[in-house]
Amino acid sequence: MKNIVIGGAWPYANGSLHIGHIAALLPGDVLARYFRLKGDRVFYVSGSDCHGTPITERAERENKTPEEISELYHKEFSEVFSALGFSYDLYLKTTDGRHKCFVTEFHKKLYASEYTEERTVKQPYCPACKRALTDRMIKGICPVCKNRARGDQCDFCGEIFEADSLINAQCAICGAEITFRETKQIYLLISKLSDELTEYLDAHPFWRKNAKAFTKRYIDEGLRDRAVTRDLNWGIDVPKEGFQDKKIYIWAENVLGYLSAVSILCEEQGLDFRDIYGENSRHYYVHGKDNIPFHTIILPSLLLSHGEKLRLPDEIISSEYVTLEGRKISTSRNYAVWARELTEKFDPDAVRYFFIVNGPEKRDTDFSFREFRQQINSELVGAWGNLVNRTLAFAVKYLNGEIEKASADDSIRSKVQNTSDSVGEYIEKGCFREAIEEIFELIRFANSYYDSQKPWKTRTEDIDKCKKAIADCTYLIANISQLLYPFLPFSSEKIAKWLKIDLSFNEIIPEAVVITEEIKILFSRIEESDISEFIDFSEA
Repeated sequence: MKNIVIGGAWPYANGSLHIGHIAALLPGDVLARYFRLKGDRVFYVSGSDCHGTPITERAERENKTPEEISELYHKEFSEVFSALGFSYDLYLKTTDGRHKCFVTEFHKKLYASEYTEERTVKQPYCPACKRALTDRMIKGICPVCKNRARGDQCDFCGEIFEADSLINAQCAICGAEITFRETKQIYLLISKLSDELTEYLDAHPFWRKNAKAFTKRYIDEGLRDRAVTRDLNWGIDVPKEGFQDKKIYIWAENVLGYLSAVSILCEEQGLDFRDIYGENSRHYYVHGKDNIPFHTIILPSLLLSHGEKLRLPDEIISSEYVTLEGRKISTSRNYAVWARELTEKFDPDAVRYFFIVNGPEKRDTDFSFREFRQQINSELVGAWGNLVNRTLAFAVKYLNGEIEKASADDSIRSKVQNTSDSVGEYIEKGCFREAIEEIFELIRFANSYYDSQKPWKTRTEDIDKCKKAIADCTYLIANISQLLYPFLPFSSEKIAKWLKIDLSFNEIIPEAVVITEEIKILFSRIEESDISEFIDFSEA
């Protein structure tokens, strides 16, 4: 049994989740369910990022406290993830006392290492607002690509920089030109880790293209040291004398949430945290491409600097972006499809299916409600749902619900085994689209087999042949439902209940069974009326 850590990116608790978040994070649940089926020990963790400037800004606009804002969205996130079947072993929040305690102890050790130092630096200040400014409170022009950027990172080219290098830097709140004052901060000396990070990148040639490209660029351009403290009022206190008026900078504590969550699970289960972050483990980190440097540069730098040989990320599952009806999603303009709306309107497995089949694994992908409807009706309803329904409903109607023990031919069993092997390899490599496409090839084969055996005809001409055909199709359905479980857990669990089978990532040979429960339609068609309100919105 191997230890599998799967970390899903921590969304900012300053606004609702949209389809881009779901597309980026869903692969984490697929991985977790797959490895559990294999019998591995899984630690699937994530949480709400409740600190940081975006939350304090929203709190100010709405005349609320940061606690009120972050708690509101943390609750919403938890509900949405649950509705979509995200099977987190622990979904935490950065305001949790256990997380704060872990981060505090981590930073105490970090400050004692050779990879941190105190520096007197320029602190952005708005003379009009009469306040120190955090990076997100600053706007200007990126010094590299000349597009609009905020104070620490350009969303267009991905460049990370200090605020004083921003061109025409202004206060994002009032628009005034910013000034700078001196302040003392603690810096993580990432530049001293260039050799280690280069070696780390070279050891992972099979990362996704965007992860390799972004990481290589940061290293080639020269790694920059970054402050781990900031002049903030909202966050985790800096555990060092002389820094009582500061907080730990959000990037230096939120990525440690993976470790804090795993440490909590270890404590609850009586396990040694160092084993889980040791050699007999495999670690996956699942996020959008804007979070790549935080998982391939920042997190490894923190772990290396900590000095206790904690395991670095193994697999980086970094998604590209999702557009909406051909246009960029804009939360500020309310041009987005919110995850809560999808959970309230559509079958969760339908949502999961679409964002796996159309996952932005290698390039940006577009979400279209018409395409969503077409694919669900064609594949989930027309192919998979139809196979399950016509096989099992036939058994109930014409065979008194009795299905003989499957004794599928070697050719069928071989096809199932080959598909299972291929699907497992694809999932472990982070190739989820290819994995589910392999499964649907098997579904198409099963439908062709059903048609070729003509059970509707042999039930009156050759009942033994009829029963064997239904048993063979049941064998296929049982194994396909198992392969689909990581992707479509709700419908797979229904089938498992109907056929009285246990799901595990091994060949399933269903025993003779009498179906006593009512066989219901596995998936309902999506009608034009179901998506009309969304189409009207997206075309506005």
